Amino acid sequence: MLTSKQKELLLFIHERIKDDGVSPSFDEMKEALNLASKSGIHRLIVALEERGFIRRLPNRARALEVLKLPDSATLTAPPRGRQAFRPSVVGSAKPRMGDNTIPVLGRIAAGVPIEAIQHEIDRVTPPIEFADSDAHYALEVKGDSMIDAGILDGDIVILQRTDSANSGEIVVALIDEEEATLKRLRKKGASVALEAANPAYETRIFGPDRVRVQGRLAALIRKYD
Repeated sequence: MLTSKQKELLLFIHERIKDDGVSPSFDEMKEALNLASKSGIHRLIVALEERGFIRRLPNRARALEVLKLPDSATLTAPPRGRQAFRPSVVGSAKPRMGDNTIPVLGRIAAGVPIEAIQHEIDRVTPPIEFADSDAHYALEVKGDSMIDAGILDGDIVILQRTDSANSGEIVVALIDEEEATLKRLRKKGASVALEAANPAYETRIFGPDRVRVQGRLAALIRKYD
């Protein structure tokens, strides 16, 4: 049996996916449920996942799927206190340029982490070995924390879709289900370190349950003016 807050969040997620085709962000969930912090949303999502009502889609930031609804669910309106909401537009998806393109799913911070983005904003043509969009996707780099690894602000990185990586590999890491960053992964016992390639930035260390790998660096595209 779900608590009132668990049910309210489940219905909100369901309505947003039905209306917009994408699950809401943690900030939107927090606002809809009038909670003080995103940690409360995280606990509700874990509880819904454990009870089999939702599941997290692999290799996609913040992506949730509703598996079932409570028998008593009413789906005619969003949760109380929530007005009609449309997400801000990150960019306009461009037409597919051909079968050898992969999606650019947003901008990723190679410095201070930014909110995870999962909307397609462009498409690029990578080297042919990375042209399978089911296996690879791209992100535009913002920031300078990976410059010593040859990754510069404005570069397009090609990522292999995966939820695992070896220590020392450069990955897209999702922190606390809400922030994404491009860093070198280091496994230190039971902890996970996200290491910059710029001495101006400190290494950040997290418990293993706070970090999810969203992709592994496979290639890089750089445009010159």
